[in-house]
Amino acid sequence: MAEKYKKRSKEEKENIQNQLKTIEGQVRGISNMIEEDRYCNDILIQISAINNSLKSIGKKILKNHLSTCVVDDIKNNKLEIIDEVMDLIGRL
Repeated sequence: MAEKYKKRSKEEKENIQNQLKTIEGQVRGISNMIEEDRYCNDILIQISAINNSLKSIGKKILKNHLSTCVVDDIKNNKLEIIDEVMDLIGRL
């Protein structure tokens, strides 16, 4: 199967990249917390925050995917996109 690409606006890329940089910082923070023998509860709260941030990014990308790529494929009678989306939803 050929690789697919999605053109994103500069604003969209910057938004996603900024969120990912925040998550990277949070992960480094957890690593430091482990090194400092911090209390388990504090670490788990940070892990939860990272999970929520990743879910937020995923929801934004999924919403954009459905409203652009999927709609375009359906309009162009490329109905195999439905199987792709169902597989994706199963993974999420």
